[in-house]
Amino acid sequence: MRTVLNVLNFVLGGFLTTLAWLLATVVSIIFIFTLPLTRSCWEITKLSFVPYGNEAIHVDELNPQSKSALMNTGGTLLNIVWLVFFGWWLCVLHICTGIAQCITIIGIPVGIANFKIAAIALWPVGRRVVSVETAQAAREANARRRFQ
Repeated sequence: MRTVLNVLNFVLGGFLTTLAWLLATVVSIIFIFTLPLTRSCWEITKLSFVPYGNEAIHVDELNPQSKSALMNTGGTLLNIVWLVFFGWWLCVLHICTGIAQCITIIGIPVGIANFKIAAIALWPVGRRVVSVETAQAAREANARRRFQ
């Protein structure tokens, strides 16, 4: 089922959003001051290409032992730079694509996935794209650690 939905996403406009994320990745490589954003661009490019079966999760949830206030502050500053240069137009693109997909009945699940990626497009630094199963296991391990 994931494969069918991923193909449907690609056919119904996912290729445009993936190309936009690739463009943002290339631009972040070209400009030296946006080079730290490249990893986040690439991670969300993967999610835009194959949204079903993958999930964006914050690195603090994946590896809570390496949590650092300095890294979180740096990530917040990078997210602000991201929002100004790339985030807003990628978010608008995902929203427009999601609306266009939701107009067709068959595209509603794919449109909802684009709305989720639109939220991630605003603040992506510090997120990694992992399988849904890995994200669930990380969340369960964190919950067990907190409540023991």
